[in-house]
Amino acid sequence: MNQPLYTSLKVHNEIELCEISDPECKALIEQALLKERISFYIRWVKPSLFQRRKNLCIFCVNENVMEEAEEIVRSICDEKGYPVKFLLRRSQNQYL
Repeated sequence: MNQPLYTSLKVHNEIELCEISDPECKALIEQALLKERISFYIRWVKPSLFQRRKNLCIFCVNENVMEEAEEIVRSICDEKGYPVKFLLRRSQNQYL
């Protein structure tokens, strides 16, 4: 039985968009991305012994929607004054 060609492909096109520590900001970004039908996932950062922020998470999106997602996050954080750190780098997760 032949396997479909796409099962052997390794796809790694996730971008770590930004770091957020405020839970209210996280919720607003989630709602806005879902409203715009942008697929994302949240990776929680395990705090180190000396790290003060405990609820730090990273929003990851597909590189094809990175610019649109960045605009959404910037508009929310600028409007409400939430601190955000844009990473805009390839995700470090290795799936295959």
